[in-house]
Parts: sequence; structure tokens; C-alpha cells
Amino acid sequence: MHEREIDRRTVLKAAGGVAAAGVAAMAGVTALDRRADAAPATFTHPGALHNWGDLNRAKVRVAAGDDPWLSGWNRLTANSHAQSTWTPRPQATIIRGGTGENYTILYNDIHAAYQNALRWWVQGSTAHGDCARNILNAWSATLTTVTGNADRFLAAGIYGYQFANVAELLRGYPGFDLARFKTMMLNVFYPMNNSFLTNHNDACITNYWANWDLCTMNSILAIGILCDDAAKYDQAVNYFKNGAGNGSIKHAVPFVYDDQGLAQWQESGRDQGHTMMGMGQMGAFCEMAWNQGDDLYGYDNNRFLKAAQYVAKYNLGQDVPFTKYTWGTGQNCAYQEHTVISSASRGQLRPVWEILHFHYTRRKYLSVPYISAMAAQVRPEGGGGDYGSTSGGFDQTGFGTLAYAK
Repeated sequence: MHEREIDRRTVLKAAGGVAAAGVAAMAGVTALDRRADAAPATFTHPGALHNWGDLNRAKVRVAAGDDPWLSGWNRLTANSHAQSTWTPRPQATIIRGGTGENYTILYNDIHAAYQNALRWWVQGSTAHGDCARNILNAWSATLTTVTGNADRFLAAGIYGYQFANVAELLRGYPGFDLARFKTMMLNVFYPMNNSFLTNHNDACITNYWANWDLCTMNSILAIGILCDDAAKYDQAVNYFKNGAGNGSIKHAVPFVYDDQGLAQWQESGRDQGHTMMGMGQMGAFCEMAWNQGDDLYGYDNNRFLKAAQYVAKYNLGQDVPFTKYTWGTGQNCAYQEHTVISSASRGQLRPVWEILHFHYTRRKYLSVPYISAMAAQVRPEGGGGDYGSTSGGFDQTGFGTLAYAK
């Protein structure tokens, strides 16, 4: 197992072009032999939701007119957010929840930046690279506060990890003020992420659904990668493995049915829309860690794989087992329970499946028939703006067909 880890890390560093071969051979030993649960000695860039190899493959395949990459590219270029004419509307204060909500401005601008950055990577269009850069620079020069009711923590988490991912794509881009952007992430987003993961808004530890923890963990992990901050990277990964809240793997996936290769998701009794959001949030977390050399996709005997198979199977219209799930709410941990799986939003399509399908089938060569069937339903996968105008349509960056096909 240790040898496989070393081999994969070496390949990742070579693909990312982070060091010359001789330097990698010498410095790599230090990075590869690091203690368990420790951040890499040298971070790979780009190395959050995207690595250089996947991005280059998309570029080559689109240029050659090969599917499914070309279909994914066409889905991207058709999106109104992916146009180089997008004009940002930066705000000093973003509010999600309560009076004066304006967070729709933020997530629309983030997805415009992300989609334009993807277009620059794949096609090399400086007009799109400039557009993405200008959006990031405008916000880092303006944003000082994310606030609102408890939903402010969702905003800090979801938009924090998405923002950091766009910046990771634009590292070294001419005119991009990376230092100022890092300052915004460290001063505006991270303190809220850390506060929530540490205190959970002073509520019972089980009060908040898995997605609340997961988007927060994603933001901390992405900020750690962007800022080469090992402590933050470790904080997120260690929480995934051992955290007390519902985003940690054994709380997010409380019941495993090994005889069926399935595992129950924490929000399955709530509704399927949020359950599929969880697939996207944990999938993003595992992908970012993978690109730094940590295999959380397969952690604890493929616990997440089994949960994704479970969610996919049910949303394909098939039956799955369900174990009564109980938890505490509010500040006093008032008793709550789910006794049956929820059919609300069953069969909803979200751009969360391609990243899982291509990881498990093309990197790991595993059979994941339910995940693959769900991925086929959304292929070619779109992104923000393709799944409605409300926040749920912007919870994932999407475009997995273009970005992750192998």
C-alpha cells in the first residue's frame, strides 16, 4: 500500500510539472514518506479540483474533436456564464440568509470566473483568461464581509472552495493579484470556515446536515492548497477522517451494507436533492485531496464509493435498505429520527456524477454500475446556470465530462 502511494504521488508531481525530474527524485522522498495525515511537503499546482494532466487531456481531446470531451466543451461554451463579456459586480458585503440577501451576485460571478478559466485552459483564449482574472481581482479588491443568518456559513463554505479553485486555475496568469486574493481567502472566508467547524454555530454537534460540514471542509482544504498552508490542509483531512460533525466520513456515511456494496448517506431520510449535493461536496473533497496525493475516495474500505452507489441506485428508481437514523437538533440536542428513505426530489439530475464515475472506473478500474448509470444520464455535464437560477444549481462547479473524462 505504501509503495502504491509513493508511485501515485510521483506521477502526480511529474504530471503537474512542479519540479524538474532530478529535484523531484530527491525532494520527493521527503514528501512521499511523510507521516500519516500530514500535508505534502510540496503542494502540487494546479492541484485542487483539477490537475495538469486532466486539463491537458481535455485540451488535446477537444482540439481533436473527440467525444465525450467535445460534447462537454460545447456544453461549456453554450453557457451564458462562460462568455468573455461577463462583467463582475463585486460587493463589499455578501449576505446569505436574513434581510438584504445579495449572495446570488457572488455565486454568479464565481461561476463566470470558473467557466472562463476553463475556456482559457482548454482553448488558450486570453479573452476568457482575462475575464476570469478581472472577476477575481475585482472581488479581492472589494469583498470584506460574508454575513447573514446561519446560512452565512454555507456561503463561506460553498463559495469559498469554489473561489479558491478558480484562483488555483489562474496561478501565474498575467495581471492576477494572487497575493491579494489569498489575503481575501485567509481573512474573509477561512475564519468563518474555522468557526463553523469548531463551534457549529453553538448548536448541537449533530444539528447541521453533512453538507454544512462538507462545504466548510472543502473551503479549508482548497484554501490550504491555494495558500500552500499545510496546517489548513491537515485540518480538513483530519476532520474528514476523525471529525465530530456530520461531514466526517463515518458520520456522513453512518451505515454500511457490505453484503450489497452499499452504504446509507446521512441525509437520505431528508431528501434526494441534498443527498446528491452531498455526493458533489464529498466528491470535490476527495478529488482535491487526490490531487495532493491522498486517496480519500477509497478511505475506510471504499466507504464513500458504497454511499455513492447507494444514492445512485435509489435515484435510478431501485430499492435500497434503510436503517433508522437518529440525531439531536438545536442547542439542547432535541431528539429527531428518520425511519424511511425520502423520495423527495428522487431522480433529480445534478452535475456530481462524472467526477465519481471517471475516478472509480478509469483510475481505479472498479465496477460502479449505479454511479455510471447516473453519470450517463447527465452526460455531457453542465455547470452553474444549466441547472436553474437558484443556489442549488450553483452548489457544484460541474462540467465533469470535459474536466474528468479519461
